[in-house]
Amino acid sequence: MSSHPHPFPTVLALGEPMVEFNQTGERDGRVFLQGFGGDTSNFAIAAARQGAHAGYLSALGDDPYGAMLRRLWQEEGVDARGVRTFADAYTAIYCVTHDAQGHHFHFFRSGSAAARMQPQDLDRSLLAQAKVLHYSGISLAISPSARATCEAAVALARESGVRVSFDTNLRLRLWSVQEARAATQAAIASCDLCLPSYDDMTVLTGLSDPEAIIDQCHAWGAPVVALKNGREGALISDGQQRWRIAPAPCQPVDATGAGDTFGGALVHRWCEGDDWPTAGAYAAVAAAMSTEGYGAVEPIPHAAAVRQRLAR
Repeated sequence: MSSHPHPFPTVLALGEPMVEFNQTGERDGRVFLQGFGGDTSNFAIAAARQGAHAGYLSALGDDPYGAMLRRLWQEEGVDARGVRTFADAYTAIYCVTHDAQGHHFHFFRSGSAAARMQPQDLDRSLLAQAKVLHYSGISLAISPSARATCEAAVALARESGVRVSFDTNLRLRLWSVQEARAATQAAIASCDLCLPSYDDMTVLTGLSDPEAIIDQCHAWGAPVVALKNGREGALISDGQQRWRIAPAPCQPVDATGAGDTFGGALVHRWCEGDDWPTAGAYAAVAAAMSTEGYGAVEPIPHAAAVRQRLAR
């Protein structure tokens, strides 16, 4: 863990990690493969695989799934000092099933350990030492206490001169569109880098033009906006200039976690001092490569592979 010269994580993510069970199709669909997910955990691992000293703020149950996640972060070099264990709560899991209509997600997360997080559970020393705090619409949506925890973390980051990145990640199963719109607007107003998804923003704003969506994010208060638009690539704006980031060519089989990979890679390159078009091109390649395998975490590429692909 001490391979990083900096004793504190520079990129800190806050949210809910999850253990995944994905239906394989073997034995009449009764065999499930265990994997991992949770948007902010994916983000932290993506940043770590690019070379960031990433850390995580969350809570787990005292159960085998929490132990699996701790083992994963240890293997990935994600600093989990800021992850609490609650003996009386459980670690969230989700199942993915497959049929003729495609794949379907089934979540078991209501009242999970992460959803029980309170502002006083935050590790303030880790927060104060970070370069960037990252969280998402899911981090806000899982419970009122999780939302209060996110708001407290952002306030602490602001006080300490730590930059804040926010991914809209809209999940309407977790809250109403009205609640989501109000909370998202407030989050965008207090971030330094907004990472909205095109599909989320069409729902939240009623707009369909990417340029207009970026204008709206700036109007809400985001200084920098990196709009993710899947197969269309991305559009980054710093309020003065806009850069179109072309989608990187790839052979996609599963797009799960691609947006999280884009965010983790982009934030790491931002911390390293890249300009926006350079960071964007790097993140687009990392995201494209993450769609070439199954699951949210396993196919996230490491920096060497991304550089190799970029050089082509």
